[in-house]
Amino acid sequence: MKGRTVSGCFNTTGYAVFAVALSFLVAFFSGPATAANAQTMNGFDLSGATVERSEILSGGPGRDGIPSIDDPKFVAAGEVDYLLDDDMVIGVVRGNDARAYPLRILVWHEIVNDLIGGEALAVTYCPLCGTVMVFDRRAGGTTRTFGVSGLLYRSDVLMYDRETESLWSQLAMEAVSGPAVGTKLEWMPSEQSTWKAWRGKYPGGRVLSTDTGHRRNYAARAYASYFDSDRTMFPVPRNRTELKEKAWVVGIIVNGQAKAYPVDLLSAKKAVRDTVGGVKIAVRYDPEKQHLKVTGPEGDDIPSLTAFWFAWQAFYPETDLWKP
Repeated sequence: MKGRTVSGCFNTTGYAVFAVALSFLVAFFSGPATAANAQTMNGFDLSGATVERSEILSGGPGRDGIPSIDDPKFVAAGEVDYLLDDDMVIGVVRGNDARAYPLRILVWHEIVNDLIGGEALAVTYCPLCGTVMVFDRRAGGTTRTFGVSGLLYRSDVLMYDRETESLWSQLAMEAVSGPAVGTKLEWMPSEQSTWKAWRGKYPGGRVLSTDTGHRRNYAARAYASYFDSDRTMFPVPRNRTELKEKAWVVGIIVNGQAKAYPVDLLSAKKAVRDTVGGVKIAVRYDPEKQHLKVTGPEGDDIPSLTAFWFAWQAFYPETDLWKP
C-alpha cells in the first residue's frame, strides 16, 4: 500500500520534519504513568472514564491545538490545483452531492464538521492509526460539534464534543468519559481512493478547500518517516501477532462481529466474498486506485476502513482475520 500523507496528533504550524521530531520526543518521554492517577487531562474530567486511565496519554497539544474545521469550504473538482494524482481522499456522497476530503488537509485538522444533504456528519482522521471514519453527528439525541482533545487512547485520537465536553474514542465509536459516556456513534459509509480515481468517478464533485481559516503547509507530506517506520509512537496492547504491527488491513464490523482483511492479499481482479455477522458481503479493493468498497447482499454500502493492524487488534482483539 502506498504511503499516505500523515500528521501525528500534535499542534504543528511549521514544517513536517519538526512535527515528526516533536512527536517522537513526546512518544519517548510519555508513558502510562503520565495518566495513571490523573483525574483531569487537558481540562477533561476522566473520573468516570470507562477505559483504563493509564492508557489515556497526551499527544502534546491542549484541546483544539489541532483545530477542527467547523465551517468547511469546497472547490469544484475541475478547479483543484493543490492535489497530486496519488493523494488519498475520502469521499462522501449524498444524493447528487459528492464531496472529497483530502488526507493532505485532514492530517492538519483531523476532524471536519460538515452538513451534507441535510445530514450532520463528522469526517475524522487519526494519522497514527491510519484510520478515517465518518460519523453521524446526531448522537444520543443531540447534534454535536466535535473537536480534537489533544489526548490519545491506544494511539487513537480522542475527540470531544463541545456541547458536553465528553471524550469520544474514534475506533471504539463511543463516548468514554463525561456526561455522554456510553453513547454510541453511528459509523457511516465512505469511499477512499486516490484523487485521480475520485475525480474520474465524480467529475462534478466538490473538494475540501485549503481555505480553512488556518495557516498550514498543506503542500507538505507530513509524517512520512512515521509511515516508513515499523515502529509505533505510543504503547498499545499487543493482543494478536499474526501480522506485523503496521501491516495495513481493511476493517469492518457487521452485527457486532469484527473482521480484518490484509490489504496485501486483496486483488482488484476479484472481490472477496464472505459472510460476517450472518451477512453476505463483498470486499473490493483496487491497489492501484487504492479504492475500497464493501457491500452487502443488496449492493448496499457497509462502513469500512483501512487501518494499521496494531490499532485494529488493540480495539478489537477478538477480530476474525481473513485468509485466502
